[in-house]
This record gives sequence, C-alpha cells and structure tokens, in this order.
Amino acid sequence: MLTGRKKRNILLWLAILVITSGLYVLYVFYSVVYAPNTDLGDRTETHVYIPTGSSYEDVFNLLIKQEVLRNPHSFDRLAKRKNYPGRVRPGRYLIRHGMGNNDLINLLRSGEQHPVWLTFNNIRTREQLAGVIASQLELDSASIINVMLDNEIMHALGFNTLTGKLMFIPNTYQVFWTISPEQLVERMHREYLNYWNSARLQQADHIGLTPIETGILASIVQSETSKPEEFARIAGVYINRLNRNIPLQADPTVIYAMGDFTITRVLNHHLQYDSPYNTYLYSGLPPGPITLPEPRVIDAVLNYEEHDYLYFCALDDLSGYHAFARTYSEHLVNARRYRQALNQRRIFR
Repeated sequence: MLTGRKKRNILLWLAILVITSGLYVLYVFYSVVYAPNTDLGDRTETHVYIPTGSSYEDVFNLLIKQEVLRNPHSFDRLAKRKNYPGRVRPGRYLIRHGMGNNDLINLLRSGEQHPVWLTFNNIRTREQLAGVIASQLELDSASIINVMLDNEIMHALGFNTLTGKLMFIPNTYQVFWTISPEQLVERMHREYLNYWNSARLQQADHIGLTPIETGILASIVQSETSKPEEFARIAGVYINRLNRNIPLQADPTVIYAMGDFTITRVLNHHLQYDSPYNTYLYSGLPPGPITLPEPRVIDAVLNYEEHDYLYFCALDDLSGYHAFARTYSEHLVNARRYRQALNQRRIFR
C-alpha cells in the first residue's frame, strides 16, 4: 500500500504535470494565434497583393515567397482552423512587422484593402491613359479601353466615346487596387462632377461654353504652352477666334490628328491632313480633347484674359514663350522670325 507521503508525492507530480501540460498548451496556443509571426527585416510594413481568383495555396505561397512569415506552419494551421481557405479575398493588404497569425488572417479574410494612390498626368491618348492606369492597378488596359468605348456607358454619364476622357481630370486619387473598369469610370465621373461645381458651371455658361467644350479648349491651350502665365492669354486668343467664327488653326490639333507626337515643326503638308481634329481644315472645336487638361488650365479658360489678340507664335528665342498679335501682318513678322530661328538650329521637322 502507498503511504500517505507517497500519495502526496504522486499527487504533487500529477499536479505539476497537469500544470506543465496546461502551460505548454497555452504556449502553443499563444504561439500559433497571437505571437508575432511576420518578420519584415528592416521594414516596418509591406504590401501583399492578392490577385482576383487566388486560392488559399496561392496566398500561402505568396506569403512564403515574399518572406513575410517567420513560421509558415503555424500560420497554415490557424488559417485552416479559421476557414481562411474558403474566404480568400483579393486585394492589396498592408502587413506590419510583428503581426500575429490571428490578426494577419483576420485582415486577409476581411477584405479590408489598403488603397493605392492612382496618379495620371501628361496624357494624350485613350490608350496612353489606359496603360498608365493599368500599371498601377490590377486592371488591364484593354478592359479600361472597352468601357471608354462603350457608347451606352458614356452616354449615360453625359459623354461620348471621344469626350469621355475629360472625366479623368489629372490628379492623384485613392482607389482600391482591385477596382473594376466600370467602378473606375464611375469614380472618375464623381470626381468630375465635384470639380464642376456650381461656380464653375456658371463661369462656363458666362463665356458661352459647356463644361465639355471648356475641357476641349483647355486641352488645346495646355498643348500650346508650358508657361502657366500664358494659359489665360492663349485661351483669350481662341475665345476671340471662336466668337468671330475664325478657325482656331492650332498646331497641336494637327499633331494629335496625325498621331505623330515626334513632330516638332508643323509644315504646310501637315496642315492638309484630313481629320475633324485638324482645326486648320475644320472650324470650331475638335470633337474631343487632344490631351487631359489639368484643373489649372481649365480654370484659366474659365477666367480667360480679355484682349483683342487673334494670333500668337512662339518667340524666336525658343524660350517657350509666345509673341501675340492683333493683325495677320503682325503675326507674319513674328512667324517669320520663329521660322528663321528653327532653320538656324536645323530643326526641320
């Protein structure tokens, strides 16, 4: 028979064993669930991009490839217990150094993406715009172009397939990486309406232009000069010509019509290129913008400088500034000086 002392020793050891086992279970539980399991080295945070249609295996391999996890096995165990394989959500997620498995899995399951900053400027064509946007989002450029060429979608938003680019006002916007082409266009349309507030609408009405016409004219002004102090004056020249039914005769519209943006000198044979965008052959505004006008240029058109200039030409010092003229004879003198400057520098095309 066991003596009382032996029984107490056995009970003590059993108690120690139970406590030790319990502590071990708690340790394992803590290690798997709450202990830090993301190791980003010198970084405090990083982004993980989970493409649409990804499986759990894809995500798990992605985390391993990006060396995010200290202990992939513990992550895998908890992810399966929390049914993450059945709740994979695509997106761009912000991962912080030292996150535990539980927090990491909850984040990935939630679909709470970290937005991207979408930026575009200096854009001429629809294809260029789509390419710049696609380089920053999950979208491919073809899907963006398809929506912009969809007559039904464009008309529902008050545009057509030629003027729809004007919705994309150059700026930086916060969007989700997985945004769809339709959602992107809807977002840009909201931004466009926000920009065209009641004050700007009244200004456009006052100068006799619609917002779309204002945007088209601003695209020409922006293509004519890189000098902000000239925006309003050049806009005034074109307003004067429109009001007098004089063709705009804007060289950038010819270049856009031809689609050759390497042209640095517009020659007489260029002016004969038949296109509704060629404002030498067709009066009024072209059917769509020739670039994406910046807000400051649109505002310069709305607040154009009132004067009686009808012509302008680049200065012969090639500074980027322009000489303005009231009469055609004055303009011919300025144009001759500019041509001579180009010839001296052997700029022939």
